[in-house]
Amino acid sequence: MPHARYPRLFSPLDLGFTRLKNRALMGSMHTGLEEAENGFEKQAIFFAERARNGVGMIITGGIPPNVEAGGRGTKLSMPEEAAQHRVITEAVHAADPDVKICLQILHTGPLARTPDCVAPSAIRSRIAAYVPRELDEAGIEKQIADFANCAALAKSAGYDGVEIIGSAGYLISTFLVEKTNRRTDRWGGSFENRMRFPLEVLKRVRAAVGRDFILIFRIAAMDMLQGGMSWDEVVTLGKAVVDAGVNIVSTHFCWHEAFVPTIATMVPRAAFTQVTGRLRRELGVPMITSNRINMPQVAEDVLARGDADIVSMARPMLADAELVRKAAEGREDEINTCIACNQAC
Repeated sequence: MPHARYPRLFSPLDLGFTRLKNRALMGSMHTGLEEAENGFEKQAIFFAERARNGVGMIITGGIPPNVEAGGRGTKLSMPEEAAQHRVITEAVHAADPDVKICLQILHTGPLARTPDCVAPSAIRSRIAAYVPRELDEAGIEKQIADFANCAALAKSAGYDGVEIIGSAGYLISTFLVEKTNRRTDRWGGSFENRMRFPLEVLKRVRAAVGRDFILIFRIAAMDMLQGGMSWDEVVTLGKAVVDAGVNIVSTHFCWHEAFVPTIATMVPRAAFTQVTGRLRRELGVPMITSNRINMPQVAEDVLARGDADIVSMARPMLADAELVRKAAEGREDEINTCIACNQAC
């Protein structure tokens, strides 16, 4: 039976080899639990509470695939590290076996808080601490291999999938735009060359994890950058990542160094979802949208317009672990509504 008030939000989504029980996603956030004492146990409790309360899929905070990828003391590159993650996946699946949990693989590239940070070219971001080291051919191969290794370890740890973030000014996105990629070899120059790195990462990851594993790519649908990707380039990249084996495309808006607010209180509800909808019509795969979607009716309206297939509500589920359950039970007035204050709830 479809839900009376939110029929789209509570409808399942078939991915072929698996299905999501509903369209409500808890998107990736770095909570600080990742580096806390007994952090894996704390994350297990945190995510399991959201799983118990009705969310369809969870994406973890960003986990680096190697040391140079940054992070704040955590990474996933060795089997013993994967074993620690099993605490999280087992807790989530015990809370609800139908909930999917995916690990976000985050390579911060030139934004890494380490002097060992790397990028396609030695160009320092205005918000970065260091000038990155320009990757040579061997260095590029290492990064690609490390993404694939991280994804394989995530699968061994019991995750249902991985999300690879290709936006925001992190490593993958810096290959895509001429502003940060000044290379003249096969990894730079034409857009076809600039796309090569993300596509090689995705192909290698898909080969490492097999077919029956959720692979999400986070694309900069609007990078809001002087000299950023054009709309035609966004569409071209979107189609190419689907061909490379991606099951779901997640839209991201804005590089971190851009001057446009995307998650603050003054941003209107669901301000960017129609951009996702425009790209969705081009790609023909399930799409995730996000940003300032803080109540179930807003999410339902986004889905009803055809702007997305899945709605990411990250901070709203930080504010209220029971958001999805309260929506399902008609207790919307009890939701502790996220007001996007960004004051570290």
